[in-house]
Amino acid sequence: MMQSGNYRRVSVCTTLLVLLGVVAGCSGPQPETLPPPSGNQSHYQAMEMPSGSAGQQIRLGKLIFDETPKYASAYVGNRLSCSDCHVQSGTAAYAAPMIDMANIFPMYNKRAGRVISMQERFQECFVRSENGRPLPMDSREMKALTAYVDWLSRNGVKGKPYKGRGFVKVSELTGDPVKGKTVYATQCAGCHGVDGAGVPPVLPPVWGPGSYNDGAGMNNPQKTAAFLLHNMPQNHPGTLTAQDAFDVAAFLHTMPRPRFNPAYKSY
Repeated sequence: MMQSGNYRRVSVCTTLLVLLGVVAGCSGPQPETLPPPSGNQSHYQAMEMPSGSAGQQIRLGKLIFDETPKYASAYVGNRLSCSDCHVQSGTAAYAAPMIDMANIFPMYNKRAGRVISMQERFQECFVRSENGRPLPMDSREMKALTAYVDWLSRNGVKGKPYKGRGFVKVSELTGDPVKGKTVYATQCAGCHGVDGAGVPPVLPPVWGPGSYNDGAGMNNPQKTAAFLLHNMPQNHPGTLTAQDAFDVAAFLHTMPRPRFNPAYKSY
């Protein structure tokens, strides 16, 4: 989790996650074979959006995606945007891209224990990653986000997943939070601060009240490590060792963050 709002974040050395924080690269052999880092997805830029009311709806959805606390403030409880985890406005491969996402719903959601719609998945993100409350189904924000992701899915083929779906697959390692703290202090604090608060909306917070809550997907160290390994640092993505990524993820997992609201446990 941008030279439009989103690219700006990564260009300085961006996100978490959920959200998620930047770890500057380390030299040394790479134990995982990773796909090449992806650049901007040029065929998903604003210039390709339709004109008229349909285009306005899509553009609003992208604004909400890129600067969520600003454009969906009534439903956000922290200082993160969707683009902090779904890099480059949701178009970067292996950074949880939204491309072709509309074509995989409805789908079974293990956490919810049922089949959910794409809109219900958005609600889940708002109560967890955004530490807020669910978007009403008929809200302006929900309609705009749906329009944007539908547009990103326009060239998809039902039943054929987008090649860069989710995060890279990594072998599970044991992270050392003590080592991770050292890496963070030397490589990450310059952007995200010694207090992890970042500089929103340019650089996202990686822990504390402005970050995702403990019910978010990024509160899983393996997911965090997979995100970091392929996407960080932004100027040299893919240069971290898997162990570095797991160590930093383990450190971030020990740091304080908001508690998930149990009233939203169905999401």
